[in-house]
Amino acid sequence: MNTATSAPSAKRASLGLAVAIVIAAVLLFTAVLPAERGYDPTGIGRRLGLMALSDQRAAATASIDDVLGHMDELQAQTAAAMSAKDPLPLPNPAVSQLEAAAPHTETIEVTLGFDEKTEIKAKLGKAKVIVYDWSVEGGEVYVDFHGHDPSKGDAYWVRYEEADGITHRSGSLVAPFAGEHGWYWLNVSNKPIKIRLTVTGYQEKLINYGLLQ
Repeated sequence: MNTATSAPSAKRASLGLAVAIVIAAVLLFTAVLPAERGYDPTGIGRRLGLMALSDQRAAATASIDDVLGHMDELQAQTAAAMSAKDPLPLPNPAVSQLEAAAPHTETIEVTLGFDEKTEIKAKLGKAKVIVYDWSVEGGEVYVDFHGHDPSKGDAYWVRYEEADGITHRSGSLVAPFAGEHGWYWLNVSNKPIKIRLTVTGYQEKLINYGLLQ
């Protein structure tokens, strides 16, 4: 064994490991923690603009309420301690809403050529409900079903579904926040298609953004 050769090699390996640990620690405190956790002990993250990423993420999620949540608490309650004449306490009264008018129905049809795209949104108040059905004639689409509040910037949005190569969807939505909630479609067929969307519920209106660039 050549100890004269192995000793410097071991020292170089130890030095390399120490340098890697130092670099990782520097990146952790100057980049990762400010951007991901909003923690900036050195102040470098804010000067680099990384704290803004954490601030945007917090602002985009902090006010999105679970409008239909807490109903599982009913499972934890027992009727044994209550009179049969009394209902169980309702954890979230938002599951039932009284409206001044009947729900209304709107239908929009749009034609897309190859690789063309469009977007249609329902303008909804917080916790308002819609049921929807859309279908494609002549081909398939990529769809991104999402919601956002334009007044709060591009970072304030959520996705309900993303799918590719489909022709139909039916479902319902309870808006988690006031804003625009709807569909982005891209024609992935090599021929023109027609999309027919029907929405029934308590939307203020449907917004047709037409063909997108």
